[in-house]
Amino acid sequence: MGGTAGVALALDLPVRKPGLWELKMLSAGGQTPEATMQHCTDETTDKEMNNFASPMAQLGCSKQDIQKTATGYATDSVCNFGGINTTSHADITGDFNSAYTVKTMSRVTGGAAGTGVKDTAMTIEAKWLGACKPGQKPGDIVMPGGMKMNIKDMGKLKNLIPGVKQ
Repeated sequence: MGGTAGVALALDLPVRKPGLWELKMLSAGGQTPEATMQHCTDETTDKEMNNFASPMAQLGCSKQDIQKTATGYATDSVCNFGGINTTSHADITGDFNSAYTVKTMSRVTGGAAGTGVKDTAMTIEAKWLGACKPGQKPGDIVMPGGMKMNIKDMGKLKNLIPGVKQ
């Protein structure tokens, strides 16, 4: 698998309809509080966002697969960052024009002494709200609590990841 798997993942997922998307994150069993954010996007920004994860996946993931299913897509990954192993499976359904849902199951092992094994389940419910708001540009994200950032600025963080080339 290795080096090109992360790139294949980014190329295989559909691009969302341009505009303002609301993403509601829900954890099973109330492990973490519900969080909602909004993301202004266009085709170029959506592709860039998918590709941002690729260098990290290439460095730390021994498996990064995506498959088309009867109802959408399924992804499976096995990654290790700093001695923490994460195995994840996600089912993605929806049309990427009005709504989509991502259901993820993850198992995390390793890390600090005594952390053991932790299983988590998370659902992201995304819906298209319409055009981006006045003053928003593609890549703008409004986080819970109102904090704003632009995903295009995240590329600068690659400099902080050891071994990732620009």
